[in-house]
Amino acid sequence: QFKDKSAKLGADKTTVGLFAYPMLMAADIVLYDAVAVPVGDDQRQHVELTRDLVGRFNSRYGETLTMPEAVILKETARIYDLQSPDTKMSKTASSDSGVVWMLDEPSVTAKKIKSAVTDAGREIRFDREEKPGVANLLTIYSVLAGKSIADLEDEYAGRGYGDLKKDLADVVVETFAPVRARTLELLDDPAELDRVLAGNANRAASIANETLAKVYDRVGLLPKA
Repeated sequence: QFKDKSAKLGADKTTVGLFAYPMLMAADIVLYDAVAVPVGDDQRQHVELTRDLVGRFNSRYGETLTMPEAVILKETARIYDLQSPDTKMSKTASSDSGVVWMLDEPSVTAKKIKSAVTDAGREIRFDREEKPGVANLLTIYSVLAGKSIADLEDEYAGRGYGDLKKDLADVVVETFAPVRARTLELLDDPAELDRVLAGNANRAASIANETLAKVYDRVGLLPKA
């Protein structure tokens, strides 16, 4: 990731944070005793780095740290940009039009999906090489609606891209609605938001402190006063 992103950003905009990101991610995973780490395919190597570090530490100091496993769902390992279906959908995309945000207004979400790039021809079928735009839409639809891609191909046989996009927009809006509603509810109630954040911060700190105490003990360091 560092090589790819630094090449895009250029030397002047490449930060030490980007360079150190894999190590920071490894620290987060280990500190909280994570067993399963849900990631995209592009993060697989970072979890592998974490596993290497855990293995080396446990080998030298005894079984101390939890060995994590990457959880990568094949269907959603990579979701592609709606406007550039050969590029991963990303928060750092140059254009917002191909990225679906969970807090977007429903009308904005629907518009983005209905404006998604498709491909030549009208046949709705999954073909990553020949029809990347349609393949991306079918993947998103399949995961959110719980339908197989084969079933979706049958359902939309003889129908146009417009039907697929309209129905997918409805599915995405419906899926995100509870998340969006709860988020807006918390943002409208700062006191409740602070309570939730504080409670979870305390839980996280408790787990982290236990992990650090075990590590300090194993390597012979005194705990913080």
